[in-house]
Amino acid sequence: MKPWERSPQRRRYLGAAVAALGLVASLLAASPAVATPDPGDAPHSERMTKDQASGTRAAIENGEIPGVDEIVHSDNVSHLTNIPKQDLKGTNSDLAFQGKYAFAGNYDGFVIYDISRPKRPAIVSQVLCPGAQNDVSVSGDLLFLSTDSSRSDNSCNSTTQPATEKSSWEGMKVFDISDKRNPRYVAAVETSCGSHTHTLAPDRKNVYVYVSSYYPSETFPDCKPPHDGISVIKVPRKAPEKAAVIDFPVLFPDGGNPGGPTNPGVSETTGCHDLTTFPELKLAAGACMGDGILLDIADPAKPRVIDRVEDNVNFAFWHSATFNERGNKVVFTDELGGGRGATCNEATGPTRGADGIYDIVGKGDKRKLKFRSYYKIPRHQAATENCVAHNGSLIPAKGRDIMVQAWYQGGVSIWDFTDSTRPKEIGYFERGPISADTLVSGGSWSAYYYNGHIYSNDMTKGFDVLKIDDRRTDSARSVRLRELNVQTQPDYR
Repeated sequence: MKPWERSPQRRRYLGAAVAALGLVASLLAASPAVATPDPGDAPHSERMTKDQASGTRAAIENGEIPGVDEIVHSDNVSHLTNIPKQDLKGTNSDLAFQGKYAFAGNYDGFVIYDISRPKRPAIVSQVLCPGAQNDVSVSGDLLFLSTDSSRSDNSCNSTTQPATEKSSWEGMKVFDISDKRNPRYVAAVETSCGSHTHTLAPDRKNVYVYVSSYYPSETFPDCKPPHDGISVIKVPRKAPEKAAVIDFPVLFPDGGNPGGPTNPGVSETTGCHDLTTFPELKLAAGACMGDGILLDIADPAKPRVIDRVEDNVNFAFWHSATFNERGNKVVFTDELGGGRGATCNEATGPTRGADGIYDIVGKGDKRKLKFRSYYKIPRHQAATENCVAHNGSLIPAKGRDIMVQAWYQGGVSIWDFTDSTRPKEIGYFERGPISADTLVSGGSWSAYYYNGHIYSNDMTKGFDVLKIDDRRTDSARSVRLRELNVQTQPDYR
């Protein structure tokens, strides 16, 4: 029996109604989980100095920021409900959608929600399969899960082990989700330096998976420079057990951005953090540590770079990318401080830890990325709040470029970049700091718009459902998708 053929431990919930106040009304649990959640994935915490802690408390008392765990939002945003974490206690991560379901990654596995009633989502199943970050995507009957932490093997019963162990495993896991109540583990593919994130480039017969990872890896003892590309996995839809790496295209033949000390404060490029494909336009954009890239994916098995940009003044770590609806702009995010730092403040300023907006100009292989402006949330956060640009998606409003985006403890920002040179926030949702005395990692990891609502996976607080009522986004309500992986951008037109 192959390791992935062992049944993953799960709990099933039949009609787990969750009230608008976020309280679980009823949970009918099946067999108990056996595997042990990964103890190494607890949120990061750091004690503040007395001045920092007193500054946070003073800001709360003066009404400059919300109180601890207090929810605030703009008038055009409503908070419909929250589902706290249940069996999976690890850090919540990315989201994917299909039909009436949302799939939520967690460092301990993934959760499937029935969101047919957005005000009362229901947990359908929870699969315990530890392995950070458990970045998640879906395509048809298949679910893909990234593992970028040192595991004893590729099963859902694996345990953590030191990165120096030669037997360490990390890579991609594939599940059959034709039965949402009983996801079935069907394949595992080990990849170079593991899989921090992944992106799908699907067609009718196969799903091509672009695996992003980088050195230094948290785990692989053999993950050493040069690590200058991505792994490409081919997964046959009718035989996913035959999934295999088919190529490792080199994206940075010159080694990429050297980082510090050549470029102080900038990450050396030793791989990519995340890619976003736009299959309809045969394009992809990559956020690769010290570099941002534009790729041609006319042949999905052989992506190739057609332009590359660097920002050695304000960008520390190129983290993710989002196209606008027409595919003539890209928003790149900078994850300054790795997502653990308090960088939404006056001292850091409006251009560090921000989004960079680039127009795509030219045609064919002569297309270029041209910088236009930065966007950062206009609300300062406390010294105890990790805050920086993170995962977001388009709101497909007709004639406008509008994005909803997670900012960790900066909350969820809705912003308009129709004019690439003058982006502005038009709505927001956030909680006050988790603590007034300690910097505890938390907040919204991913905030995505899907079929009329905004869904946010909060690292510590759970699954939030929001709604925006604004004339600028009203036209998006008519856009209905059968499936959404934000990193595989649909043609909303």
